[in-house]
Amino acid sequence: MQYTYCFANTSLVLRLMTYLSKQLSIGLMSVTVIYLVDRWVVRIKLRNELLSPLRGNFLSFLNENGYAFTLSAQNSDALTALDLGASVADVSKLYNVVIVSHGDLHPEDLDAFRQKFVRGLGYCPPSLS
Repeated sequence: MQYTYCFANTSLVLRLMTYLSKQLSIGLMSVTVIYLVDRWVVRIKLRNELLSPLRGNFLSFLNENGYAFTLSAQNSDALTALDLGASVADVSKLYNVVIVSHGDLHPEDLDAFRQKFVRGLGYCPPSLS
């Protein structure tokens, strides 16, 4: 089971990661975070389908902080390559997509990316706040 959601800024993605780290009963398999310049896309893969009311609570949290997102063919192909074991660096280069994090929860990857990006730009765009 997987969910793909879009979030407006880094703070919302970090909130999601904190939430996921506390939800041991959902059977988290992997989380992939992609930066699309004006927004973040997060794919959450679970081991099994969630049953009610856990599913309702999970979807409520996702919908309160972001919205369901349909990936472009290019981004979908990139995620498939990751699932097949390709490295993040290779997939990022091949599909021209910015994969900030993949696999286990790594909120520190988002912070490092944000700091490096802002330092390079000289200002912080709204999507990185």
